[in-house]
Amino acid sequence: MSSFTAFRDLHAPGKLLLLPNAWDAASARLVEDCGAQAIATSSAAVAWAHGYPDGEALSPSILLASVAEILRAVKIPVSVDSEAGYSADQAKVADYTNALIDMGVAGINLEDGTSPPDLLARKIEAIKNAAYKKSADIFINARADVYLKKLTAPDAMRDEIIKRGELYAKAGADGFFAPAVTDPADMRAIADAVALPLNILFWSGVPSFDVMQASGVRRISAGAGISRIALGAARTATKQFLEGADYQKVFRPAEGLPNMNTLLA
Repeated sequence: MSSFTAFRDLHAPGKLLLLPNAWDAASARLVEDCGAQAIATSSAAVAWAHGYPDGEALSPSILLASVAEILRAVKIPVSVDSEAGYSADQAKVADYTNALIDMGVAGINLEDGTSPPDLLARKIEAIKNAAYKKSADIFINARADVYLKKLTAPDAMRDEIIKRGELYAKAGADGFFAPAVTDPADMRAIADAVALPLNILFWSGVPSFDVMQASGVRRISAGAGISRIALGAARTATKQFLEGADYQKVFRPAEGLPNMNTLLA
C-alpha cells in the first residue's frame, strides 16, 4: 500500500485521525514510537527549530531538508504543513509540492490566511493537475483561517467558512481544516455542508474528542502545542539548572523518555 493510500484511508468515514505535530526527526520518531498512525509537521515548530518565526520566513529549501530528515526517521505517513505554499504563483506552489511528492510525503496542509479564497482554490487545482501527471494521489488539507484570524464578524463566520470549504472541495481538496472552531454546533454545520473530512485544531475551549467526532470531525491536529510544551519544559529545566537546583528536580520531566540512540538507530 502506498503512503498516499494509507494516509487517505485514515480519513475514512467513522474514523478519527489524531495527528501529533512534529518539528524534526527526533520528535517525529518519538511520535511514531508513541503509536501515532501518521505524523504532521507544524510550520511554526519547524520554523522555531531553525531560528525563524512562523509565517513563511523559513525558506522552502530548509523546510525540504527538514522534511527529508523526518522521512528518513519514520515509516508512517507524513503530512507537511506548507503554510500558503511559499508563493502566490500557483505554478511555483505546484513545483514545490512536486518536490515533496518526490521525497515521499503523503499529504500537505495549505492555508488561505488573509488572501482571497480564490487564490487557494487555484493553488489546489494546480497541485492536483501536476500530481495527476505523476500518478501521485497526494492529500491536500485546505485550511480556512476565518475563525483563526477573525476574518468576518462573529455572526458571519460560519457561513463564510462553509462557503470557502465548498470552494476548496470543488477545486480538488481532500480535507478541510477549520482551526479555532470550538463550538460543536459549528463543527456539525461545517461537516454537514462541506463534503470533505473535517479537521479541527486541538485548541483551548474545544470539547472532548468523543464530542468532536460525534459532531462530524474526522481529524484532530495538535498544531504547535506539543513543541511549545517541549520548549516550556526546556526553559523550566534551564532556569532550574542556572539556579542550582538538584539533579532529580531538573531532569524529572525526562523520566520515561526512551533511549533516543536506540530509537534513531
